[in-house]
Amino acid sequence: MRFGIFYEHQLPRPWTEGLEQKLFQDALSQVELADKLGFDNVWEVEHHFLEEYSHSSAPEIFLAACSQRTKQIRLGHGIVLMPPGYNHPARVAERIATLDLVSNGRVEWGTGESSALLELGGYGVALADKRNAWLEAVEQCANMQAMDPYPGFDGQFFSMPTRNIVPKPVQKPHPPLWVACSNRETIKLAARLGIGALTFAFVDPAEAKQWVDDYYRIFKEECVPIGHAVNPNICMVSSFGLHQDADEARRRFQDGFRFFQFALGWHYGFGEQIPGRTDIWEKFQAASANMAPGAEGGTLAGAAAAEGGIGTPDQLRAHLRKFDDCGVDQVAFIQQGGRNKHEHICEALELFAGEVMGEFKAREAERVKKKAEELAPFVEAAMQRKKWMKPLADNEIPPVLALGRKIAEEAARKGETLPPSPRAAWREALEASERKGSKEKA
Repeated sequence: MRFGIFYEHQLPRPWTEGLEQKLFQDALSQVELADKLGFDNVWEVEHHFLEEYSHSSAPEIFLAACSQRTKQIRLGHGIVLMPPGYNHPARVAERIATLDLVSNGRVEWGTGESSALLELGGYGVALADKRNAWLEAVEQCANMQAMDPYPGFDGQFFSMPTRNIVPKPVQKPHPPLWVACSNRETIKLAARLGIGALTFAFVDPAEAKQWVDDYYRIFKEECVPIGHAVNPNICMVSSFGLHQDADEARRRFQDGFRFFQFALGWHYGFGEQIPGRTDIWEKFQAASANMAPGAEGGTLAGAAAAEGGIGTPDQLRAHLRKFDDCGVDQVAFIQQGGRNKHEHICEALELFAGEVMGEFKAREAERVKKKAEELAPFVEAAMQRKKWMKPLADNEIPPVLALGRKIAEEAARKGETLPPSPRAAWREALEASERKGSKEKA
């Protein structure tokens, strides 16, 4: 398997001066350390207005900063909110390509919709439309990165004329494409569309096997790619917190992970937020005092599965082997949650790299090679089923007049004389060159 670290940039109240700055600087240091230790991915969310749970509203900036501190680790959008109310598809294409260029081709392009009313309402994205808006935007954003020029589009959720979106990414035709999945139905959708599944749900290994089996069965039988390439991969998130003493690991990391779960539930499930005033950390502490053992995971077994990444190296190794046996391609660790301390996170990352990672890394190259060989005929069949956007012939590309020329031509039609300008001189020289060229061709 591959391994990633996952960031929401959680910041429980109370907020003191400089705390947000420290949060981001600590995270950058952790990513730099993870790169040196051999971690494969860093995943960064995009969320808006979700106080305490996630202060990551501009992931492209954080990931760009990561790109300049690291050499190998891949930079994952986990995810970009794709409905055009959040981000115009052309702006996403530009940002993804630019990040790919400054990182020398290390971007993973994760996508999603959000189901938090604070985000949806804040940007005017209709709950009923968000899935179709995501589908439209993802397909067109992939076209924008791969086509020269982009032919233009008149859709339900956005429209734009013919333009060539620049720059283009290092990874052709575009970086690996993913979608956030919180249930089996979205896993199945990811397989049908030929994109990686970022599974933000805490499932036990038995359930994980069913998700993986569903994904690859559907990919082989039904895939019609939404992008210009497929990315058959499954990444599952896990709690994380290591120490040689299991009790100390729980003391350091358990509350942070449980706050992660509580704040997630607050913003997406049962909360009532008063912007700028609600104290979610205070509510978490009050709820924790009344929580029956195991209830946070639904059952004692569910709680054990959700917190299976917190413990000793041997306990985490056993936890990961179960996902490995199921065919999971990557596990992303939630190490930054609640009030987990920076120094404890760094110690845990180093302990994992020193005592656990090697076993799984040793088999990775052979696993990837064998998987690629197995899927090759299915990938070929899937690409043949795709309906491609028709590129424009050269004579079909509409010209676009510069504003100054448009003003000049409009003035000429009205019989008006504009004051001379250097731009007019350049235009006259260009026109003279074009006339000369036409005569020479004749």
